[in-house]
Amino acid sequence: MLKDFSRSMRLERSLHKEIAAIIQQKIRDPRLNSLITIVEVKLSTDLSYAKIFFTCLYDQDKRRIQLILGILQKATGFIRSLINKNIYLRIVPNLCFIHDISFSKGILISQLIEKSKFY
Repeated sequence: MLKDFSRSMRLERSLHKEIAAIIQQKIRDPRLNSLITIVEVKLSTDLSYAKIFFTCLYDQDKRRIQLILGILQKATGFIRSLINKNIYLRIVPNLCFIHDISFSKGILISQLIEKSKFY
C-alpha cells in the first residue's frame, strides 16, 4: 500500500538534497572544513520557514559549532538564492540552522549500555 506524501514532505526532501549539495559544493569558506551533514529539514505549515538540522564531525567542540552556525547563518541569503534558481517556489522559505545533538547523544547512550553489559 502506497502512502500519500503531502507537498510539504516532498518539498522537505528536495530542500534537504539541495541544501546539502549547496553546502558541500558551493560554500567555499576555509573555516568550514569540518564534515557537515544535513540531518533533517522541517517546513512550517505555510512553507515560509524551514528549520535545517545539521550535525558535524566535531560535535564536542562548542566553539567550532558556534563558528559553523555563524557561517551558515551568514550564508542563508546565498543559499536561498541558489535554492530559488534550482527549485521553483513562489516563496523561498527563510532558513534557520539548528545544531542537532541527537546523534552524539545516541552514541553516548549506546556506549553506556555496552559498558553496563560487562558489569
